[in-house]
Amino acid sequence: MKLVITCEHGGNEIPEKFQILFNNKEILNTHKGFDLGALDVFNALKHLAIYTNYSTTSRLLIELNRSLWHKNLFSEYTKHLSNLEKKDLIKTYYNSYRNNVENEIETLITNQNTVVHLSIHSFTPILNDRIRNCDIGLLYDSSNQQEKKTALQLKEALHTINPNWHLRFNYPYLGKADGFTTHLRKRFKENYIGIEIELNQKFSKNNIMNYQLKEDLQKAISNILK
Repeated sequence: MKLVITCEHGGNEIPEKFQILFNNKEILNTHKGFDLGALDVFNALKHLAIYTNYSTTSRLLIELNRSLWHKNLFSEYTKHLSNLEKKDLIKTYYNSYRNNVENEIETLITNQNTVVHLSIHSFTPILNDRIRNCDIGLLYDSSNQQEKKTALQLKEALHTINPNWHLRFNYPYLGKADGFTTHLRKRFKENYIGIEIELNQKFSKNNIMNYQLKEDLQKAISNILK
């Protein structure tokens, strides 16, 4: 088994030529602009993986974790761009990132490896006035037995290390919903295990995630790869 770790929403950067679109700069610093604390967790875990990749371009420019057909591929700030400008964003940011990850996974699988892909994300603790009751979410395709087994192993390892963490499967989102892992799951029907790790942003302060959370995740992931 070979571990791949990615982080699609690691930052809130906007290229200079597109900054004029964002008259509300504060939105970039919120959960709508990027996944707070996710890149910090990615950096704490990346030494475990054979391949890693991340993006620090804001999801409000182009959403790397959505398919090209998805209505939220472009945000309210970029959906009015010309087709030429959108094609440029897709080529420069979307395809360059996703193709690099996909090509690396294809090489690993071609060389007779099973790939475990962990995609690191975080979620806002309150959405639409509702508290999200979860510390760590593990998102996977429940119909995929390999992914189900790996998610269970990860949950059990985390609970063994620290039973205080509140873990939930396919929460606050469904693992089979549109996303990068969903696309890769369809692309690689065998020897690919894709799990999104969703971390509650209440543990993030100044874009740095809780130390104990990072330590426990690192230990748990190391345990299931033995």
